[in-house]
Amino acid sequence: MSTSVLASPWLRWGLLALVQLGLIAVPLAERLTIHATGQEVTLEVRPVDPRDLLRGDYVIINLAIAHLDGDLPGLDRRLEAGARVHVVLEADANGIHQPTAVLDAAPADGRLAIAGTVDYGREAGAPLAVDYGLDAFFVPEGEGRAIEEIAPERMHLVAAVTRGGRSTPLRLLVDGKAIESATGF
Repeated sequence: MSTSVLASPWLRWGLLALVQLGLIAVPLAERLTIHATGQEVTLEVRPVDPRDLLRGDYVIINLAIAHLDGDLPGLDRRLEAGARVHVVLEADANGIHQPTAVLDAAPADGRLAIAGTVDYGREAGAPLAVDYGLDAFFVPEGEGRAIEEIAPERMHLVAAVTRGGRSTPLRLLVDGKAIESATGF
């Protein structure tokens, strides 16, 4: 009499539970890796329409690096919507990271670059809109309204960026004072 290993209902439920835990653990592990290995960068925030600034317990962030001038090195070619790009960042005299070039892949020379996706196609030399996935910052419950009223010039986003370009928001700076993300990841 041979019985299948999967004949036991406890074993089937156990395997199902392991698969579900794996589906939860993989994105969490990725965020933890970015936090542990990523280099911190400080990014400039641009004004956002105040009617769209607050949705629930997160604030919409419009990064200055999301809108690149067409004269940056690497933008002398046509880019299609959805193309993956790496924007090289260098800190200015104030410690704010500014874009210096646009590449197709992470730079091999050790320069720090953040990965993003082209929002819409553009011709060579035209401005470029890039989505980095850093446009929502979760805040502690009840703090969103106060943050909504702050002038964007007073805010900066600190994000962790890995050598491969993956990024995650860490904290929002208002006049140099940190507001930690409510999610922690």
